Amino acid sequence: MILHTEITGQGQAIVLIHGLFGSYENLGVIARALAGQWQVVNLDMRNHGRSDWHDSMSYALMAEDIKDTLDHLGLDQVALLGHSMGGKISMEFALRYPDRVSKLILADISPVQNRPRHLQILSALDAIDLNSLQSRQEADQQLALAISENGVRQFLLKSLYKEENQFRWRFNIKALIANYQQLLEAPTSKGPYPGPTLFIKGSESDYLLPEHQGQISALFPHSKAKVIMGTGHWLHAEKPVAFAKIVTDFLLS
Repeated sequence: MILHTEITGQGQAIVLIHGLFGSYENLGVIARALAGQWQVVNLDMRNHGRSDWHDSMSYALMAEDIKDTLDHLGLDQVALLGHSMGGKISMEFALRYPDRVSKLILADISPVQNRPRHLQILSALDAIDLNSLQSRQEADQQLALAISENGVRQFLLKSLYKEENQFRWRFNIKALIANYQQLLEAPTSKGPYPGPTLFIKGSESDYLLPEHQGQISALFPHSKAKVIMGTGHWLHAEKPVAFAKIVTDFLLS
């Protein structure tokens, strides 16, 4: 599968990979911060954004999507930056194709199986009847019955659009529900990836914990970590300047 791609800047390539329910636009602020020094390849993963939909979406398949897309673009080696689900996709690709990854940056995610955090969100999204939906405000009101956090609802609603007088999601909610258990799993490739690896943690997030250090060291023996204080799982959106500086310093080191 060739993924939808937004390319900016020039120079050595860095590929940005968004998380669950997202699109390339989620990492747009970071893309703009990096485009002055690098060629930034910002992707929509399968069943997200403007990329094609497919019934299956394991990490192995999505790593192959990255390979197909890089081959299509003629990019032999790139740096990779992935957030959350995108971080696990990045891990899987780096473990499978270590020679194609110059540096690896993983934003608030570990190579472990995660607990199910999104069941209520998936159920709320699936309950919305797009055929009868009249407005974004109505969608927000329906989501609010199950999702109290306004920021989460507004993030999800970024993927709601109207085409030919019909509301649609830019993510494939049926496929996300069907494959959700696979998305919780750890990367399947054993690696290791021997290249420079940076884990960036939000101080208030519990996705990346000290007890994960054993798995991290086994798969990514040349890794280090940075913590952005006062941020949660969406650290790149909460403190984009600090996040971009950490990424830039690592890429230049």
